[in-house]
Amino acid sequence: MKESLKALLDLLDLEQIENDIFRGRSPEDRQQRVFGGQVAGQALVAAGRTVPVNRPVHSLHAYFIRPGDPLVPLVYTVDRVRDGRSFTTRRVTAIQHGKAIFTLSASFQIVEGGPEHHAPMPDAPDPETLPTGRERLTPLFGEDRAREFTEGRPFDLRHATPLTWEAAKDTSLATPESRVWLKVDGELPDDPLLHVCLMTYASDMTLLDTVLLNHGLAWGDKRTMGASLDHAMWFHRPFRADDWLLYAQDTPFAGGARGLARGQVFTRAGELVVSVMQEGLIRVSDA
Repeated sequence: MKESLKALLDLLDLEQIENDIFRGRSPEDRQQRVFGGQVAGQALVAAGRTVPVNRPVHSLHAYFIRPGDPLVPLVYTVDRVRDGRSFTTRRVTAIQHGKAIFTLSASFQIVEGGPEHHAPMPDAPDPETLPTGRERLTPLFGEDRAREFTEGRPFDLRHATPLTWEAAKDTSLATPESRVWLKVDGELPDDPLLHVCLMTYASDMTLLDTVLLNHGLAWGDKRTMGASLDHAMWFHRPFRADDWLLYAQDTPFAGGARGLARGQVFTRAGELVVSVMQEGLIRVSDA
């Protein structure tokens, strides 16, 4: 297993410090603030550890309240809202410096049968035919900076549509749709909760980029800033985060300094396994 993936799994392996209280940490390569996907993934781990294994998570709804401080631990408190015959509900609050920075509600359900249908997977080239992240970034930033951006990342991401930086340089590439193949860069154990927590982490990596892509903007372009405001996910059926998944994303609305993005995650066989919605703060200066 690669060190980058091992480090991410260690990040999601929370320390239990009391009944329904867990402690997490941030990576040692400290950012300005904690990555939203990390907090969501860790919160789902905390919730899932209080639920029987025969009740997989089927949905989560989360709010990002304050920026996370990467220099101090994150404390997750779990409220056991309901334990019913079919459904279990948990509410998780992430706390730093004595204040809530993030809340998550998650619902778990016993496995049941019923009518089935799903949206078709959109067309996309096979992931093996697409350039790696480093190959895609090298023409934009040079080999050294492209290596710096991608080295040590636990996910292999391959874009079938333009990058935000490509659209920022050539606005004719701007589009309201984004399609990205992704998987963790290594093999994982057979733990369903781990796979959904990793997808929760990854779901925040590119989703708001879709809003920027539609306007020829990019993070770090010295005029665009933003942050995740809320995040919702529905887990439709089991999947593996170490197999290729197509993350098809689009943006139905932007306005009022906010942008809305939605995503659908498909297995390579074309099965819809996850749906995602996220609203983010997006401010653009005249500079």
